[in-house]
Amino acid sequence: MIVAERKPLNEILEMIKPYRNLLIMGCGTCVSVCMAGGEKEVDILATELRMAHKKVGEDHHIEVATIQRQCDREYVEPVLSKIGEADAVLSLACGVGVQYVTEVAGDTTIVLPGVNTEFYGANLDAGVWAERCAGCGECILHLTAGVCPIARCAKRLLNGPCGGSQEGRCEINREVECAWQLIYQRLEERGQLELLEEVIPSKGWKTSLSGGPRKVVREDVQL
Repeated sequence: MIVAERKPLNEILEMIKPYRNLLIMGCGTCVSVCMAGGEKEVDILATELRMAHKKVGEDHHIEVATIQRQCDREYVEPVLSKIGEADAVLSLACGVGVQYVTEVAGDTTIVLPGVNTEFYGANLDAGVWAERCAGCGECILHLTAGVCPIARCAKRLLNGPCGGSQEGRCEINREVECAWQLIYQRLEERGQLELLEEVIPSKGWKTSLSGGPRKVVREDVQL
């Protein structure tokens, strides 16, 4: 899932300062699961903002709404009237949601980011999420025992470790496991060390992002 963290309250207050009528809009999927932008988080933020405005004697009107997905037109369109009534929308969705709500609602609609989008991750423990995928579009997990070197190696090395790791820990950050140590151990346990002999070519434009925004088109499901 996409993992995000809410921006600090002071940063949000500064961002919304010019707008008197504000709509705080949550998203019911990824950011809801990581407790950054779901219905509960929307209500909490609305309360915090109202209290902050009251404290300094400012008059702001705040509405709230949480939809299933801000990256899907069918969920955005039912709240377009509510969006239109606001001077600005404070979105608690990931960066995709912020951009897509603007596209659906119209270019003059001001949609502000209320969270910082971090990465694609997994829930390791209560309140702990860790990056597992960089969305590079050229998956090689079948060669690396299910460990992504793009997301989990600090240097994004594709054909073995850098030589700087010690005791299975990354030389850049001792709290981070060496991805290639994990890959080797798993392949050894599976009896698949021969996969290390296959040279993985450098990533193309998809990973470097030098080719511009990517798109997936499924002709079999288009109307």
